[in-house]
Formats: sequence, C-alpha cells, structure tokens
Amino acid sequence: MSSSFRKSSTYIAQGEQAIGSNPEDIITTTLGSCVAVCLWDSVRMLGGMNHILLPDFGDWSRVNNFGGSAMDRLVNALLKEGADRRDMRAKVFGGAAMIAGLSDIGHRNAAFVRDYLKREGIPCDAESTGGEMARQVKYWPHDGRARQRLVSGFEEPAPKPQQNVANDIELF
Repeated sequence: MSSSFRKSSTYIAQGEQAIGSNPEDIITTTLGSCVAVCLWDSVRMLGGMNHILLPDFGDWSRVNNFGGSAMDRLVNALLKEGADRRDMRAKVFGGAAMIAGLSDIGHRNAAFVRDYLKREGIPCDAESTGGEMARQVKYWPHDGRARQRLVSGFEEPAPKPQQNVANDIELF
C-alpha cells in the first residue's frame, strides 16, 4: 500500500460524512443495517459519502445519524464546494438484515434513501442493499467509482448506552 493511499483515504463511521474532489481521495466505510449514499457531481468531479444509522424518527430526525439530516448535510456540503444539484447522481449500499428475524431496520433504511433520492430528483445509478451480510465500501469521489466487498461475521457497533447514577446507586 502506498503512502499516498493512506494519506488520502478517509474512513467514516455512523453519522459521519466526507467529501472529496482529488483523484487520490478515497472514502471508506463498513455497513451492516446502516446505509451509505455516495453522491457525485459528474460535471465538477466532486463527490461525498455519508453513513446513515436510522431513517427519520420524529423529533430525533435532526440528529446526524438519522436519514434526513444526514442526506441534507451531504447535499449541502457538496453544494458549498461548488456542486450543482442537477448534476448529482447516487449509489446506495447497505441495509442488510444482520440478525435474522429481529428487525427490518436495514430494509427501512434503504427504503428511506430511495424515497429521499426520488423526492429530491437525484438519479440512483447503482444500489446494493439487503441480504444478510455486511459490506465494506470504497468510494472514489473524483470519478464516482464505488466498490463493495461482502463481509461475514461483522457486527455493527451499537451506540454506547449512558450510565445513570442517582444517589450512589448505579442504574442498569
């Protein structure tokens, strides 16, 4: 692995995003039931990727991990860097059912993103969602290329619960 690869590679976790425009830029993430959207302005050779934990849920939808907020932040970051919404295209990854029979959150995440893109008039050029395996995604925002690798035995990290302490009694 060359040193230029390490310098230009950015890993994003839940609720994060990154954008880039240099040919050396690579954005990576690992997804289970989460969804990543790769947006690309094909004229300006500028793109970005986010990592969405959950679709929108009422008042919580303003949190960075939630769909609408994550998508709006990514679109706005690209616009701020000179992208034009009319030239944006998308690729969508993730949304797996990581624990069979437990939850349909992966499906709901993917459905949310499809609806968002349709509502905003952003064409989706490629989608790899669903299934029961995690995905590692690499995205080159300069030219819009994306690759995925299916990963078995991956567990998506859960948000850390807060510990509450009241009157010297630890609640759990």
